[in-house]
Formats: sequence, structure tokens, C-alpha cells
Amino acid sequence: MTHRVLLDRAIRPAREASMPADPPPRPLAAPVEPVLPASVEPGPVEPGPVPFVPLAAAEPGTPARPRGRPWARLAAVLAVAPVLRLAVARYAVPPGEPDRTACPPCGTPLALDRPWPALGPAARCPTCRSRVGAPPGTVEVAVLAALAVLVSVGGSPGERAALAWWLGWAVPLVFVDVAVHRLPDRLTWPAAVGVQALLGVAALAAAGPAPWLRAAAAGAGLALCFAATTVVFGRRGFGLGDAKLALGAGALLGWYGWPVLVLGVLVTFTLSALTSLALLLARRVRWSSHLPFGPFLVLGTVVTLLLAR
Repeated sequence: MTHRVLLDRAIRPAREASMPADPPPRPLAAPVEPVLPASVEPGPVEPGPVPFVPLAAAEPGTPARPRGRPWARLAAVLAVAPVLRLAVARYAVPPGEPDRTACPPCGTPLALDRPWPALGPAARCPTCRSRVGAPPGTVEVAVLAALAVLVSVGGSPGERAALAWWLGWAVPLVFVDVAVHRLPDRLTWPAAVGVQALLGVAALAAAGPAPWLRAAAAGAGLALCFAATTVVFGRRGFGLGDAKLALGAGALLGWYGWPVLVLGVLVTFTLSALTSLALLLARRVRWSSHLPFGPFLVLGTVVTLLLAR
């Protein structure tokens, strides 16, 4: 036993020397701190206002929508209604009588400095509450319809100005013709002259002289045809007021070409014939009755311009 212990003690150093040594442990890596720019100081981030980027700047290919105020424009258009109501109330009198300047029952003056409620949608005299001029709300509806036509037809600024001018005079002319079967010169002549002048501006701007000359010839030719029926047939033909109204209507139609003028005449007479037939079947009129032609001429012109565009 003593000899084995001594032998083991003598061999152990040689055995330990021949065994490979364990590798030294790896040192722990130090934590890496983020490197910030010199101008940025670490600290809490406070929320700030988000800058507004317009749609056009964010997406160059998408055009920005124009900002408009449709209610303001609509109010500006309806502001013309009292002026048109005053024209209807003033000129809707039988031929030979003076223009109306006051309420017939009570004599309250009709003027633009006091438009409400006589020249408003209610169309009532503020004193006696009787109706004044056109029926309530009808002029305002006609103004909105004229605005819709103006937007739908389109065209150059000169063409749209000519149409807007003519519609502004045509609205009271329709109500006056329906009420008393007359088209006063104080409304027909400005409508015709203004249309020719504004179409002339459109011709100078871009269209050239050919459309303007055609429009002038179309208006004059249509007016002469209507006036000829007065000379030949007397009261059974068209009145001279219809001929003067045809000056502007024919010019607007002739501006777009002779086929448009012919189509306008056909549409006008078709509307007149269908309305007359319906009234005859309903026994509202007789064969000897005389219907006002001005409303059909205005409506036929508008319908044709919408079809032509």
C-alpha cells in the first residue's frame, strides 16, 4: 500500500504536464453607448405641431381642387331676382296703360330700396298683403334654371356672357308675355343689342368675324320672318314683340351654325304645337284662342342650345 501511494505521487506530475491546459476565459465586452450628433442633446421628446402639406405638394400629379363658395355664388345670383320681379310688376300691364309703379289696390310704391316682401319670393304687398307681379317663388326658380342652363351650355367667356345677358332679359319677358300677351320694347331691344355686342366681343377675342356675321344675319332673318306674318296675317300672325325677341334668339342660335338655327325653329314650333294640343284636349282654350309665343321661343332656344352643346 505504501509503495502504490509513493508510485502514484511520482507519476501524477508527469500526467498533469502532458494534459492540455484550459483556454483562458473571454473578457466581457463593455456596453456600447449610442453616439449622438453634436447638435442633438439627449432628453425627453416633446410633441410639436405637425406641418400641413398641401395635396398638390404631396402628389405632384394630382391637381389641387379650387376652393369656392357655392352658397355665396348662389346668393349673388338670387340677388338679381328682386330686379327681375320689379320689371315684371312694372311692365305686366295691358297695352296702352302706363307702367305700374305702385301696388294697384293700395298704392304702396314698388322700388328696390324696399324690396321685401313685395319683390321677394312671397310677392306680397307689405300694406294690403295682395299679390304683386309674378306668382310667389316662380321668378327665383326661373333664375336658378337660367343659371343651370348657363353652366350646362358652357363656351367661351364671350359666348357665356351673351347667353347670360339674354337670359337675364328673357326671364321677365316670359312672365310679362304670359300675363298680358305683350313683349315691351324696353326689355326686347336691350336684350337684342346686348347679345349682338357681346357676341362681337367673342368674335374679336377668338372666334373671328364669320360666326358674328352669321349670328347677325340669323337674328335679322328670323325677326323679319316673324314681322312678315304680322303684315300678312295681322293679329293672327306673330306680334312685333316676338320679332324683336327673335333678334337675340336667332343670333344665339346662328352663332353655332345654320343647322342649329333650323333646329331651334323646329323645336320652338313643336313645343308650341304640343302645348296648344294639350290645352285643347283639356278644354282650357278654344281654336280661336291666342297663346303667347314668347315663352315657347325662349324655351325652344334654350333646349336647342343644350342639344347643340
